[in-house]
Amino acid sequence: MRISKVYTKFGDKGKTMLVGGETVLKSSEKVASYGDIDELNSIIGLSMTGDISKDVKKILSLIQNDLFIIGADLASNKETKVPRIKKARIGWQEKNIDKYNSKVGPLEEFILPSGSFTGSCLHLARTVCRRAERKIVKLDQEEWVNPNVMIYINRLSDLLFVLARDQNKLSNEGEIFVNFKND
Repeated sequence: MRISKVYTKFGDKGKTMLVGGETVLKSSEKVASYGDIDELNSIIGLSMTGDISKDVKKILSLIQNDLFIIGADLASNKETKVPRIKKARIGWQEKNIDKYNSKVGPLEEFILPSGSFTGSCLHLARTVCRRAERKIVKLDQEEWVNPNVMIYINRLSDLLFVLARDQNKLSNEGEIFVNFKND
């Protein structure tokens, strides 16, 4: 598919067209859901501009592609023919969560979302991922959502967390623990 014009003037009245041709308000839960996925994808792209290991950069590139598929999935209805996230991708996420979690070791205390540029961006991506998940859960209460999307996004926040920890460890920035004494 080629996009010859960036603007269509269709959205000037607060409406947008979904994959398949259905028209909805831009304030709909569906548009909010795939909008958060788009934001998440952009933050992951930002995180890849920092000092990042090659293996994590490859993982993030694959995640970006998955998020584009998820955006199309969310922007369509059940009957629309679009690529959809498959259960195998969730297994891939879990394998990477386990791999990187074993590299960084168990979390002994709560940590602040900080560290290196890349680690901080991945923490930001994790929080946007959690927001996207909340919107997708709400959307699922109103209409059909591919169940694999909900699982994928839930696992993704965990994967982003362990990748942030890994990149902070590699950068020697380490982790800052929460000071509950507030002193």
